[in-house]
Amino acid sequence: MRVYVPATWPMLQRMVKNNRLDPMGGTAFALTPKLRESYTSGDEEELEYAAMSEAARASLRLLGVEFGLGEDEVPARRVVVAADLDGVTLRPDLDDGAVRISGGVPMEAIASVHVDTEEAEYAVRQAAAAVDAADMGDLDAEFLIGEAEDHELAWYAPGEIAFLIELHP
Repeated sequence: MRVYVPATWPMLQRMVKNNRLDPMGGTAFALTPKLRESYTSGDEEELEYAAMSEAARASLRLLGVEFGLGEDEVPARRVVVAADLDGVTLRPDLDDGAVRISGGVPMEAIASVHVDTEEAEYAVRQAAAAVDAADMGDLDAEFLIGEAEDHELAWYAPGEIAFLIELHP
């Protein structure tokens, strides 16, 4: 199953160093039956994009935690790692596309990595600070989330990530 794992820049750095991604709490997103049911239309590619978008929003939550812990030097970029894995468990108690994966994600299972560009950093930093308020219905905070989500994530092949990290430590 193709899963979309929310991550952050430090998680990418560790992924390159350890040759595997260690997802936070084993949470990822996928095109689940519940996610499919929540859309009245859309082809497979559009629905996969919806699952990736849920992972990108979860990446904002991870960034919010890092910034809240004083990790202000962390690049304010959403990161989503797409991987093909077996043994994925549905999580109907969370978002429509939420799944649980066990253990780390080996590099050979990673299909692609999606990362915000530098131009998105201001909007992403603002959104990371507002994501909890947006979840509680704050319209101003939701606007900030929308500003970040207006930026498309750049696509990278797994072999390009070490170079990306090296260029932007």
